[in-house]
Amino acid sequence: MAHFDEHSGIIEVRTPWGHWWQTLEEVYIEVNVAEGTRGKEVKVIFTTRSLKCEVRGEVVFEGALYGPVIADDSTWTIEDRRLVRIMLAKCPNVKESTVKTCWRSLLKDCYEADPFTYDKMEQKLTLQRFQLENPGMNFSNAKVTGNYQDGGPVLPDY
Repeated sequence: MAHFDEHSGIIEVRTPWGHWWQTLEEVYIEVNVAEGTRGKEVKVIFTTRSLKCEVRGEVVFEGALYGPVIADDSTWTIEDRRLVRIMLAKCPNVKESTVKTCWRSLLKDCYEADPFTYDKMEQKLTLQRFQLENPGMNFSNAKVTGNYQDGGPVLPDY
């Protein structure tokens, strides 16, 4: 999905410690840390349903994830000794073997997207689905109208 994100940008949710955003298949988290932080001072623990990030012995965030992830496919890195990047691989929908869930928040009841941002996230993931289903077409500048809060989008006219 990186190619789609490069053209269409990301819709992020700002938090006190950084921000998070998502694609159809992954959730990305960036945590700002004190300059000079070393990898051994960072502890990121993820399970299928929970996440904990600790830096220099202090918990940055911890709790139940909004949705399940594949822990073995998730990872974290530290960049330039001042930024922790976490990538969580969303679990596919068992019935359809695809990931179609837009997370409303990173953790259950914590770091929630405001209604406007959530609507934009839903629109972007809808366009990503269209891109996957129609690989020859470029949907990065397309617009989806409608309000997801009211039950779903109005599909674009072509």
